Amino acid sequence: MNFRYTILYVENVEKTLAFYARAFGLKRGMLHESGDYGELDTGRTRLAFSSLRLMAQLGKTPASPVAERPTFEIALETKDVTGGFARAIGAGAQPVQEPADMAWGQTTAYIRDINGFLVELCTPVCPAGDQP
Repeated sequence: MNFRYTILYVENVEKTLAFYARAFGLKRGMLHESGDYGELDTGRTRLAFSSLRLMAQLGKTPASPVAERPTFEIALETKDVTGGFARAIGAGAQPVQEPADMAWGQTTAYIRDINGFLVELCTPVCPAGDQP
């Protein structure tokens, strides 16, 4: 099996796709003509969004994210965490944690997207012994 995609449930799929394009430079993979499902072109594994309206039609009642108690995060890797953080904030993201260097050699920062989902911006993790 291959990990194909993660789907986040949002109020407005098109608005969310546009936010991720502005905030992170990700390209829209597709948006269904109904507007209820869309994907970002994120490589082999896609980040996808489905509308809360569609989920209700399918008999599902997903919970909204709780900012103070996230249950997961999306991690986007970049060589420029500081620049990515500034770009995301400029696009409407909410800052959670400013860019910081971690003891294991990685730089990380955290924001909340326009739907309240936690997004980590990070540099690649250096294998042990390969620290800069």
